[in-house]
Amino acid sequence: MRLRQLFLRSLAILAGILLLLAVIAASLWVYFHPTVAPIRRVTYGQRHGHELTYDVVRPETPNGLGVALMVSGSWKSGTNSFHPWMTAPLLRRGYTILAVCHVSQPEATVAEIFEDVSRAVRHIRHHAREHGIDPERLGVTGGSAGGHLSLLLATRGGPGSAKAVDPIDRESCAVQAVAIFYPVTDLLNLGDSTENLRDGGPPKSFVKAFRPQPAGPTRWVDIGRPLSPIFHIHPQTPPTLIYHGDADTLVPLDQSQRYQAKARELGRTVDLVVHPGGKHGWLTMLWDIRHFADWFDHHLGARDAGRPKTAS
Repeated sequence: MRLRQLFLRSLAILAGILLLLAVIAASLWVYFHPTVAPIRRVTYGQRHGHELTYDVVRPETPNGLGVALMVSGSWKSGTNSFHPWMTAPLLRRGYTILAVCHVSQPEATVAEIFEDVSRAVRHIRHHAREHGIDPERLGVTGGSAGGHLSLLLATRGGPGSAKAVDPIDRESCAVQAVAIFYPVTDLLNLGDSTENLRDGGPPKSFVKAFRPQPAGPTRWVDIGRPLSPIFHIHPQTPPTLIYHGDADTLVPLDQSQRYQAKARELGRTVDLVVHPGGKHGWLTMLWDIRHFADWFDHHLGARDAGRPKTAS
């Protein structure tokens, strides 16, 4: 009799555990599948015969602010690489996501890719009212190559040419806040990266991605320096949050640490969160994006979005 009671009690405990796990799994599924409006795909340019596009993903309750997501890994991109669940914490907070794609390397060089994502931000700003976002408060996010492109926008982004024929080219490609994962910041000093051949050249797997442009510089220092955010930090560089793992061998933590130190020398805000044991990606990254939402709330002023501006 006692064995039977023990057996039934064990079954009840097991059933309770399975029910709890099912509830947790269902809750996570619901959380990472927020309700969004039909996704609109917008063409912002062309490169090598390919259309350049970004997806506009509007949440159920938009807060009037946008975050441009650099859809890029190893400087490769594609329209099928992004899914709304990847940015669920931002969408649930009310941010409209602008998922920017580009032509992948080596067909496009990284220099060309930066030109194109800069064009994308100008296009987003020019059409901000159509997207339901404030053109003066735009965040940017991404990971790895996407983080690198985000920092290039943060450090090199700026006003367009007032003389440009195309009105989009007159817009600014600056961003007002950054939250990213493990970015490349210094291509001239790769440190202990597995990509470093220690020959004073580009990352070993990306030589073609950094090949010289026609009529452009041919020395690596002249190619790599313009594409290294650490050399372009300036007094107006926007507040930046970086998450980086201390076991990352592809893009070592040192890349973010040195960037933070240089930015702080100029009095700029760069917060670095070190993920213990984190390699080039970790399981809880999607959950960490909640903190990206907090960062954008604070530095883009989410509570004030959509309120009428008072005269100064």
